[in-house]
Amino acid sequence: MLTTALYYNMTVRDYTKTLATTASEPSVSRESKYYLDNISKVTTIDGFLNNNRLFTYAMKAFGLGDMVYAKGMVRQILQQGTSDPRALANTLNDSRYKALAQTFDFANLGANATSTTTAGQNVVDKYVEMQLEDNVGKNSPGAEMALYLKRVAPTITSAYSILADKTLLQIVQTTFNLPSSMSALDIDVQAKMINSKMKISDLQDPTKLQTFTNRFIAMYDINNPNTGPSTPTNALLAQSSGLSSDLLMSLANLKIGGF
Repeated sequence: MLTTALYYNMTVRDYTKTLATTASEPSVSRESKYYLDNISKVTTIDGFLNNNRLFTYAMKAFGLGDMVYAKGMVRQILQQGTSDPRALANTLNDSRYKALAQTFDFANLGANATSTTTAGQNVVDKYVEMQLEDNVGKNSPGAEMALYLKRVAPTITSAYSILADKTLLQIVQTTFNLPSSMSALDIDVQAKMINSKMKISDLQDPTKLQTFTNRFIAMYDINNPNTGPSTPTNALLAQSSGLSSDLLMSLANLKIGGF
């Protein structure tokens, strides 16, 4: 059994190389090329929303792939921008929408909003990272969640940020053995429960974040003993893993038990 810890650590051991492998996948490379070739041609919010291929790519890059249908809300977010504290993006607990509005800053830059590096290569980098997480999740859901935590931890500012993100909430509930039924409680009560278990600012400290991640991974494997590939060979045979052939060979050559 390949544990979540093993899969996660093998993935991040040479993270740059792993990302490069993911970026070179035909489907990822094709969509990224289309995005880079065409995003700067978009000069309006409607032009952005109406190009489904570009819009879907961008939404997935920000972890909002399941919200591509909410074009009305996204239009409002992009129109208002982030300068006004009362803007929709600033009032939502989910920081991903604010990041989207800051990247595609039509409110301040108008027709030039898509010509910046932030709206170009930076979005591609985010997309590749998201795709890697998706690929890893096919073999190890726990490792996918740990990678997600690694990526979004710098954006977590309060317990409400965690409550607004179902993946982060699941991570915290798993780490501290909190019941999923807590979601039925008043949101302020839920926030107090989280704050009583952890110091949110610790997630901004790389060392403390790693300690938290290790605890999550350990608890995940305890609660999910039968998830993940049952043998290293199965992991090797998994298609579209997003991992390099060298990494997969390393996994395949490991003895049962990891050593």
